[in-house]
Amino acid sequence: MFDNFPFWPDRASAAAGNVDALFIFLLILSGLMTLLIFAAVVYFAARYRRRDGVPAEQIEGSIPLELTWTIIPFAVFMVIFVWGAVVYFKSRTPARDSAEVYVVAKQWMWKLQHAEGQREINELHVPVGRDVKLIMTSQDVIHSFFVPAFRMKQDVLPGRYTVAWFRATKPGTYHLFCTQYCGTQHSSMIGSIVVMEPAQYEAWMSGGSSGPLSASGEKVFSELGCVTCHRTDAQGRGPNLQGVFGKPVQLADGRTVTADENYLRECILDPGAKRVKGFQPIMPTFQGLVSEEQVNALVAYIKSIAQPAVGANPSTAAVVPQNENQAGSKVQ
Repeated sequence: MFDNFPFWPDRASAAAGNVDALFIFLLILSGLMTLLIFAAVVYFAARYRRRDGVPAEQIEGSIPLELTWTIIPFAVFMVIFVWGAVVYFKSRTPARDSAEVYVVAKQWMWKLQHAEGQREINELHVPVGRDVKLIMTSQDVIHSFFVPAFRMKQDVLPGRYTVAWFRATKPGTYHLFCTQYCGTQHSSMIGSIVVMEPAQYEAWMSGGSSGPLSASGEKVFSELGCVTCHRTDAQGRGPNLQGVFGKPVQLADGRTVTADENYLRECILDPGAKRVKGFQPIMPTFQGLVSEEQVNALVAYIKSIAQPAVGANPSTAAVVPQNENQAGSKVQ
């Protein structure tokens, strides 16, 4: 409908149509309300204008009229609320089998790494028709990942992960912007999303990779000595991490949290924040000792060992509290 309209951006994602429909509805509704209010002002100004010799009349309240201007706007706002909520929750719920890309924003560039290992700067290659989940963090200040053609915008925050996803529907190259003022060269923090046909994408992915991101994380995991505490048996001073991702974890303070990406990140950088029940607070912080890329790799590695080996009992995963007297750190 708006493909040739010069002021309308390309529509190249599965979510773009829903966002456009809601935006057009709001635009039309606002226009109609503006015209209605303007017409009412003109009518009442003419109908009840001051005239010589005509005394003013006292207008009594009207229950049907008051109900009308209460119920109709309420119904309209509920339609907007429900419609907007549906669009919002769909845009915040990536599919489980989405391709994952880790994004690190910094002044003034976008650093991206696919789960398969390919690294890119200010450019992201994706296949058409596949869900892509972005796991994003910032190395310095607040940035915002904005792709107008996908109708997608997500703030990127230091110290935590934010998630966005999209499914590109049309091959091409689309603009990537930062929409948060992040410094004097904010306007130069731009990039592009390259949407390719699946065969072209597979050919692109087959070259230049140094190995899966999870393999890099396993190497960092070993170099930092994490493996000495987070053993796969019940003898480690830290919990077994096998199968922990996505599972509920009972904390020492009685709370239960889900071991998602943000939880794993917090456990690496601030181990004392959410100590697992049954383990001593002996794990050191790795804040300042590992880069954002290494944190991403560690998280990817822990996620990759999420499923216990065939024949193993899932109940032996890290979520099971250990003896309080056992020296050890925590799942984190």
